[in-house]
Amino acid sequence: MKIEYLADLEDNSVIAADLVIVGAGPAGLTIAAQCAASGRRILIVESGLERENSEHSALNEIESAGEPRTEAQFRKRKEFHGSQAEFWSHDVQPFGVRCRALGGSTHAWAGKSAPFDTIDFEPRPWVPYSGWPVDRRQIDASIVRAMEVLNLSPKAPPGRFATEGLQSFYWQFARSRIDRLDVMRFGRELLAQRPENTHVLLDASATHIGLSADGSRFSYVDVASINGKRARIEAQMCVLAASGIENAQLLLASNDVHARGIGNQYDVVGRYLMDHAAARVGRFSSERMTSVAKRFGFFGVSHKGRAHMFMHGLALTPEIQEREGLLNAAVYFATERAPDDPWDALKKLLRRRSTNPGRDLLTVAAGSGFIARGIGMRILSDERTPKIFKDVVVNTAIRLSPNMVADEFQSRGLPHKLAGLRIEAICEQAPDPNSRISLSSRRDRFGVPLARAEWRLNDSERHTLLRIAELSRTALTSAALPTPTLEDWAVERRPQDIVIIDMAHTLGTTRMSASPRTGVVDENCRVHGLPNLYVAGGSVFPTSGHANPTLMILAFAIRLADHLNSELTGP
Repeated sequence: MKIEYLADLEDNSVIAADLVIVGAGPAGLTIAAQCAASGRRILIVESGLERENSEHSALNEIESAGEPRTEAQFRKRKEFHGSQAEFWSHDVQPFGVRCRALGGSTHAWAGKSAPFDTIDFEPRPWVPYSGWPVDRRQIDASIVRAMEVLNLSPKAPPGRFATEGLQSFYWQFARSRIDRLDVMRFGRELLAQRPENTHVLLDASATHIGLSADGSRFSYVDVASINGKRARIEAQMCVLAASGIENAQLLLASNDVHARGIGNQYDVVGRYLMDHAAARVGRFSSERMTSVAKRFGFFGVSHKGRAHMFMHGLALTPEIQEREGLLNAAVYFATERAPDDPWDALKKLLRRRSTNPGRDLLTVAAGSGFIARGIGMRILSDERTPKIFKDVVVNTAIRLSPNMVADEFQSRGLPHKLAGLRIEAICEQAPDPNSRISLSSRRDRFGVPLARAEWRLNDSERHTLLRIAELSRTALTSAALPTPTLEDWAVERRPQDIVIIDMAHTLGTTRMSASPRTGVVDENCRVHGLPNLYVAGGSVFPTSGHANPTLMILAFAIRLADHLNSELTGP
């Protein structure tokens, strides 16, 4: 593997490749790995470096003209995304979360993975603009291969809950092959494996997609470094795998040949912007949470000698979606930290940020058991601890106590005192052409117009969130489990007051379709009308389902790589 930095090259260099991939996130790196065996020259250009930093993260700036709009949404976004992404800020990214570094979004994700349902691919009369040009059966084999890439088990636990309108649903966590106590980070995995026939150019932000003079073919990509170096990548084929925002932004901004931008003759590029609408629907107190946490906690499954961890939740059945005209949605159960959590108190004391040192000292003393357990986990995660010992301990722990191991993943090895159990809902969005990415009048440091996000929430998402809250309460009570305390908006049936945030799953802006009138790429992810320009990632999804999208993104990336290999190995 060869890694270079654009800043180290001569200014205005011209670099030749057979295939250039824009973006070194999960999709881009997976396509590169799958195409490496072709023996052709494959180049990945990445805007960031090996790790995130503040200077490159500033390039994520966008304008927002839609949701979120309220102070309650702002607070919840900061609480949710700020705890996961080190260099993220709501001011720079008022919609979405992008990580500019080798490995892309996996610098901030939680590893949750699940396949889409069959119904997600089907045209649904109650969901406008639904339906994919491929069905679930056509990508089943690619899903299995994507599970292998993500270190997932294809075998899930059996369903443990079924009632009117709801059924068991499982998310799985993609475990790192390097750090047994972390989820998979694609950049670290690549650097550890150092595959052959892979050339990575870092600090290389794509600024323009060039076409041939007659506009019939892709020709080149212009890139720029933070310090102002420029280069041109000339290639036979190109894959845009930058993100749901940047894919559309680059196509729209590259308007020197086609005035509306590339692939946008019917004004579709950037439209149908989707995310997963997320909202808290209820909670259980710490005194009432035990039986629910046990029923809907984490489960370990052994596959090929390794233990894999699944999270149990509840999803709407296809029957109730059709009968009531609902979108696809699910609920999961998340622990809630206590105000007197000893680790939080210890961090305040060590950083000299405690407003009440006496109280925090008492909290630490009372939680000495939590502190000792956390120290033990730190020892287990230390690089000096033998790998074989880690494997035995972690695999055994997942089999015997998956809930404990899940807590360690989520808390990064620091066990916390809990105050209760939250019920969180995640809902797909109905595709809306007026929800979109367009170009701002402002420009970034390279002269490229900023992306302008107009994310729209509609009544269908709010109604679905209200119904899954009501159905969950009824189902849990009917199963002789504690009755949750629902949010006021659910009790009083005020869907207009739901505090909804994006889950940083930006989808749909270069959607897949059989016709260029209704989408940007065809079923092979090729831009309509251009034989050698492709798009990868969640931006090609016509609908979003409710499942975290990374597994499906990789399945379609692998499917695209198979197509590219047939092209690369041809005459």
